[in-house]
Amino acid sequence: MGGGGEDEYESLPTHSIPVHLAAGALAGAVEHCVMFPFDSVKTRMQSLCPCPETKCPTPVHSLMSIVKREGWLRPLRGVNAVAAGSMPAHALYFTVYEKMKSFLTGNTAGHEHTLAYGASGVVATLIHDAIMNPAEVVKQRMQMAYSPYGSSLECARCVYNREGIAAFYRSYTTQLAMNVPFQAIHFMGYEFWQQVLNPEHKYDPKSHLIAGGLAG
Repeated sequence: MGGGGEDEYESLPTHSIPVHLAAGALAGAVEHCVMFPFDSVKTRMQSLCPCPETKCPTPVHSLMSIVKREGWLRPLRGVNAVAAGSMPAHALYFTVYEKMKSFLTGNTAGHEHTLAYGASGVVATLIHDAIMNPAEVVKQRMQMAYSPYGSSLECARCVYNREGIAAFYRSYTTQLAMNVPFQAIHFMGYEFWQQVLNPEHKYDPKSHLIAGGLAG
């Protein structure tokens, strides 16, 4: 009886837009917040500003260096900005992808829809990055060593007053140049591995995890 329900899992109607929005928002917030301390390390190691973290042998050593010199909360500076941006960005990201995929494929699965998966990923990325880019600008300025801003809101206000709204989108095209091909390939790979690992489209969270890992 339970097995029959699992067999019919993929034939069930697609979830409503509010479900996609909520699931995407939650996934985005968790993803960014959990990895945020290491994102702070990455920002400092990539910057031109000299700081001790750039001389550490590993990211873990860099993180410990920041904590030791500046306190436990320093690696989390700017996390509220990225959380505020990632929730609507990821909510629309997954919703747009699912709706575009349904539109282009007619709710059918198969290797013949590979380009449709890639195109859906591209459209979702364009919208995601348009929302996320301002949060990334604030986040990175908060993460920098010797950042003069007391809060993310203060940082956003100063950037807007001094540099205008364009400052929040100065890196938008660069971001797209990296993310568009990556996300197109990612979704094509994810859907391909789903077909390989779960050809009968049963309820199988493990196949989703493995497919996502292989695609990423």
